[in-house]
Amino acid sequence: MELRQLRYFVTVAEELHFGRAAERLMIGQPAVSQQIRRLERELKIELFDRTPRLVRLTVAGQAFLPAARAVLAAEDSARAVAAELTSGSRGIFRLGTITGLGERLDRVLEAFGEHAPDIRVELAALPVRERLARLADGRLDAVFVRGGAPVIDSASAQDGDEQQRRLLWEDELVAAVPARHPLAEQPTISLAELAALPLRLTQRRHHPALVDLVLDGCRKAGFEPTPGPVFGSLQDTLAAIGSGTPMWTVVYAGNAQMMRMPRVAFVPFSDSGLRLPVELVVRGGASSRLVGLLEEAVVNHPRHPLPD
Repeated sequence: MELRQLRYFVTVAEELHFGRAAERLMIGQPAVSQQIRRLERELKIELFDRTPRLVRLTVAGQAFLPAARAVLAAEDSARAVAAELTSGSRGIFRLGTITGLGERLDRVLEAFGEHAPDIRVELAALPVRERLARLADGRLDAVFVRGGAPVIDSASAQDGDEQQRRLLWEDELVAAVPARHPLAEQPTISLAELAALPLRLTQRRHHPALVDLVLDGCRKAGFEPTPGPVFGSLQDTLAAIGSGTPMWTVVYAGNAQMMRMPRVAFVPFSDSGLRLPVELVVRGGASSRLVGLLEEAVVNHPRHPLPD
């Protein structure tokens, strides 16, 4: 029995059509049929009922399918371990981070230290496209992404490393205005109330999801925001706002809670929809136990170890 025969069998079982299975496997249909026949002769059972118009699993084929899938899954797992050993990354979980994780990142490190002490967590703070490129080529195991992950050319992905995306939470945005401005005294603020102030925002190429969300929100509120000075860094922008300059920007609520800036007021929006989804994008070969531990830490903050 050969692994390729099991792979051909599983593919035909999923397609129930030898031609479509051959297309998925990118080989000729005669080769698929030949290897399935050899497998049936070796097992001494018929796996498929074949007619000119119909292909379906026999009772024996239905019983054999889970075992064949298990063997192929074990092969994938073995390859992932071998790849980790070859790259020297065994015992390391490489995570691409985003700004504003705040306490969530602390919980991740705490959870790994308590429940996976043999695993060292390596953090990489990189632009989103580089984060995803490194995930695709195997240099990262998982990455956080805000506002939806851009598409990365799958040609750079390693075999069997198909990416999976999981929505974790939504990050709320708040307005940052001068502490001495009248709007700073309000419990909430609407976008329309900010129409008279210049907006200082990062360039779209750096964070398209954030820029589009804010500009679309302003347009729905009935105005086109006046661009403020060029955005250098968040720290520089907040310092300028703190000087009393009449302008505003947006900050993640998680970041705002950790900042101590007496000259800047962080005011929640009364408008709905100023939130960005946060996804976890995972490489196919990453440990499911470690990914589960990561998800639990950022979403539910577990108090007990996860089962292997």
